[in-house]
Order: sequence, then C-alpha cells, then structure tokens
Amino acid sequence: MPRSLWTGRRPSPWSALVPVVAVAAGLLFATSGRTAQGSDLRAGEITQLSQLIEERDAAVARQERQLAGLQGDVQSLTDEAAKRDSAVATARELGATGGFAAGLIPVTGAGVVITLDDAPQRPDGSLPGGARADDLVIHQSDVQAVVNALWAAGADGVSVMDQRLISTSAVRCVGNTLLLQGRTYSPPFVVSAVVDAAAVEAELDGSPQVRVFQQAVDSYGLTFEVRERPEVAVPAYDGGLTLQYAVAG
Repeated sequence: MPRSLWTGRRPSPWSALVPVVAVAAGLLFATSGRTAQGSDLRAGEITQLSQLIEERDAAVARQERQLAGLQGDVQSLTDEAAKRDSAVATARELGATGGFAAGLIPVTGAGVVITLDDAPQRPDGSLPGGARADDLVIHQSDVQAVVNALWAAGADGVSVMDQRLISTSAVRCVGNTLLLQGRTYSPPFVVSAVVDAAAVEAELDGSPQVRVFQQAVDSYGLTFEVRERPEVAVPAYDGGLTLQYAVAG
C-alpha cells in the first residue's frame, strides 16, 4: 500500500497566518512606496528638522535686529527725558548701578578663553578602541562644568560664543549643537571670561565634572584648551529680561 503524504497532524496556526502576514506586508510596502513617491521617508524628516532650525535661526536674527533698534530708541528717549526730568535722571543712575551685576554693561579685563571641541574623525571613520560615538563629542555637561568653574572663580562676566550669560541663561545641547538664548552653535565652543586666571585653574582642577571631562579628553582626543589673556572683552547682554517661569523652593 502506498504511503500517504498526510501525517495525520493538524495544521499549525502559523501555517494559516503565513498568507495573512504576506498580504499585510505587501499592503504596507505598497502604501510606503506610494507615500514616499521614490524618496527616503526618514531622510525627509531629517531634512524638515534641519530646515526648521535654519528658519528659526533666521527669525531670531531678524528679531534681534529689531530689538537692537528698539533698545536704541528707548535709550535715546531716556537720555532726552533725563535732561528735563530729575526723577528720570535719578532712576537712570540707579539702573546703571545694577546694570553691571545684571550683565547689561560690557566688561573688559584680564581673563581666560576656553575652547572645547569634538574629537577629530579618523580618516577611515573608525572609533578609538572601546569608544562610542557619544564619547567623542562635547556635551552640555562639559560646557556647564566649565561655566560653573568660571563663576566659582569670581568672574566679572562670562560669554559663550560671544553671548553674555546672565542669571537666567541656560546652556543646552541639542544633539552636538549648542542652544543658547534662541540661537544654535556648532563646535568648537568658545567660552570667554574676565576673571583671575589662577583662580580659574584652581576651580577647574577641583571640579569633579571637569575631571570626568578631562578623562575623555585624554582618552579620545577632544579639545580642552585654557588660554590666559591679558585682555578679554565680554559683551553686554542684549536679550529680553522678562522672567517667564519661576519655581519657589
């Protein structure tokens, strides 16, 4: 008697699902192809984000120019009013007294210029032994650690990428770019301060955060240069002063 090809086992649920999965996959591929229309969907998202950042940078630049013009008008009107009204003149003098502490007056003097930069890429694109791509770039914590050391050293004024830092300034990183006061910057990041260089050296040496950063510098070749300068110019802060958020405690 010839052997039957049927073994007597019931069909597996997976054998019934295979045609369904195949049909669903085909529909997904067809829908994706129609949506992409020959383009890369993921690349499109990246391009849109890059374009959005460029548009926002341009908008911020326009608003900064408008702000500078309005601030000039306000200053001119205040000067004229102070000539005629003693109360305005007194108020202006009081405001100027606090302007230095608020960062509204430029400062110049001996200080330091600190440069932080990503590790250089190898010609073949390979990474150093045991390193991740994340280990080879400057992080928000690195910039913050340097800025905190400068304040702890008693700096009269600190700027990052020629942007004056004040009490409400926040140093943030988006990817490997720096977001500061509405503008984005790519490395190398330059931090300038009017401060005693010896005090800065002591604060940098004693900072646990800077010590961790220095280990990455030594291991992977990131740039961390501290240069003493006989004269450093830190510009005045020219952004908005309205406090939007505050939390007590």
